[in-house]
Amino acid sequence: MLRPKRKKPGSLGSNLPMSKSKCSVGPMSSVVAPAKESNAVGPREVELILVKEQNGVQLTNSTLINPPQTPVEAQERETWSKKIDFLLSVIGFAVDLANVWRFPYLCYKNGGGAFLVPYLLFMVIAGMPLFYMELALGQFNREGAAGVWKICPILKGVGFTVILISFYVGFFYNVIIAWALHYFFSSFTMDLPWIHCNNTWNSPNCSDAHASNSSDGLGLNDTFGTTPAAEYFERGVLHLHQSSGIDDLGPPRWQLTACLVLVIVLLYFSLWKGVKTSGKVVWITATMPYVVLTALLLRGVTLPGALDGIKAYLSVDFYRLCEASVSPGPIVVDSPLRQRDCVTGILHTVQRPNLWLSNNSFLSCEVWIDAATQVCFSLGIGFGVLIAFSSYNKFTNNCYRDAIITTSINSLTSFSSGFVVFSFLGYMAQKHNVPIGDVATDGPGLIFIIYPEAIATLPLSSAWAAVFFLMLLTLGIDSAMGGMESVITGLVDEFQLLHRHRELFTLGIVLATFLLSLFCVTNGGIYVFTLLDHFAAGTSILFGVLIEAIGVAWFYGVKQFSDDIKQMTGQRPNLYWRLCWKLVSPCFLLYVVVVSIVTFRPPHYGDYIFPDWANALGWIIATSSMAMVPIYATYKFCSLPGSFREKLAYAITPEKDRQLVDRGEVRQFTNWTINEGNDPSGPAM
Repeated sequence: MLRPKRKKPGSLGSNLPMSKSKCSVGPMSSVVAPAKESNAVGPREVELILVKEQNGVQLTNSTLINPPQTPVEAQERETWSKKIDFLLSVIGFAVDLANVWRFPYLCYKNGGGAFLVPYLLFMVIAGMPLFYMELALGQFNREGAAGVWKICPILKGVGFTVILISFYVGFFYNVIIAWALHYFFSSFTMDLPWIHCNNTWNSPNCSDAHASNSSDGLGLNDTFGTTPAAEYFERGVLHLHQSSGIDDLGPPRWQLTACLVLVIVLLYFSLWKGVKTSGKVVWITATMPYVVLTALLLRGVTLPGALDGIKAYLSVDFYRLCEASVSPGPIVVDSPLRQRDCVTGILHTVQRPNLWLSNNSFLSCEVWIDAATQVCFSLGIGFGVLIAFSSYNKFTNNCYRDAIITTSINSLTSFSSGFVVFSFLGYMAQKHNVPIGDVATDGPGLIFIIYPEAIATLPLSSAWAAVFFLMLLTLGIDSAMGGMESVITGLVDEFQLLHRHRELFTLGIVLATFLLSLFCVTNGGIYVFTLLDHFAAGTSILFGVLIEAIGVAWFYGVKQFSDDIKQMTGQRPNLYWRLCWKLVSPCFLLYVVVVSIVTFRPPHYGDYIFPDWANALGWIIATSSMAMVPIYATYKFCSLPGSFREKLAYAITPEKDRQLVDRGEVRQFTNWTINEGNDPSGPAM
């Protein structure tokens, strides 16, 4: 900015004629402090006023004319009412149903306490750095998953990728909450409906779990027998017996549809006013699970056999860390296996085909693969939720401390929930006189079949069932809220028309989710659910996080990213975090993406094998989100002016630095960083 010379005493300049001229002043980022809500700095028009004094001395003065404002600058961004609202929202999103049904089983299956070694290793070198990166990215740029990519415009498609994935996940995740709500209402009876075989929905194969202690399984007396709990879930709730497959869905079931409507209404009124309302809802939904888990733990450890279950959970087998094997399932060595389906509870014989993958040394570290994928999915990285939530923080919030606190709580919750789960599984194993491996499972089968059956044997079983399913409701609701907020914030920040009508847009999103979720509450809805669960957020979400990590570390630059964090928190990330962002995390993600592709297996539900057209549809769903990256990159590149080199320079240069390209100071493609001053060196960390 042009500085005025000091006016001498006795000057009469204020009474003399003035001459005015206007000039366009170039980049002023080094002088004009950027607005807190935006980092965009562009050319400014300055009015230069020359005042000729009587003694011949000239005084120059300048004023900024019509300073340009971005939409974000023009309207101050909403922030969390309290810091605890943000923390509870992040914790509530990250701590979801998978913490209860997935982690404890993986820990048991993969060497007990030994599984914690690869899990904690990957958490420290990849999980925490990526979590920290997303919080800092959203907080500094103050926009959703798409808007933050003004740091590298050509990669903005990854923002739309994660938004689309979150939208897809809502189609089936809300259905899980509807199931839990159905079970919650069904718990208010004297006799729980899943303890006997004398109900209208039961089949001749139903075997009363209380009438048999067969060593063949959970109250099963033949290969094709099923428990009352399994039949209640499949026949009483899902009505799966009325469908022959995914090509025979039938109409939506009115009971589940009503539960789904209640879930959608709750989500809408939790989100319609933004973080001001959702920040209050999480005070209940994020804390209630811990109260219930504590109560269930205190009850579980008093049950007979609970200690055996906990010992099985924590038993340390370090040989599993270097054992050469592949994941259990269809792709294994050629031998018959008698196993229980993880959802239906049916015990059946499976002939395991001898495929080439069984001898592939690339798949020899099953424990490490399980640990890597669990870290990625348990923290909720890559769904755009962390970016959306942190974008509503105050600019100077300590996002580093938030990342450490929330990731630690997430891991501790996963580990502690294992004590709850396996105390009840140990009780069930002793009750039916079977090995604990026969009752240990994961997925919906654990929380909708095994656990309800265990609760049904307790005194005051109806009360315990209501409490348990209330916990599932709260675990699911705040995670669903996070996914919806990612979609809403990402698109509202990108399109100002939607910003002006946020409430209507929120209504449109939840209604669209509801209509598409209806396919999952039909007679054959579990097949649609399984297909979406398998394809919607598998390899695609890992791909999205990989591109995100590369974009921040290698295109935007770790040095610039670290400077942004220092501007917010006053402290630059140390060498450890910079190395993780630059090298370790991208390599880790690349490994996980490749493994997920190489070890891919088509989905199945029990003995049902999906037809080829269903698998093709699943891949269309998966690739539709990943395709946003190359589609938007192509669009952006073609829409930019100039030569090929100039287009590329504009495409990978942060929007706030575009004037550097205008002046010919284009990005140096050999070192992937913008030269600062006269320093031609490569990217610094």
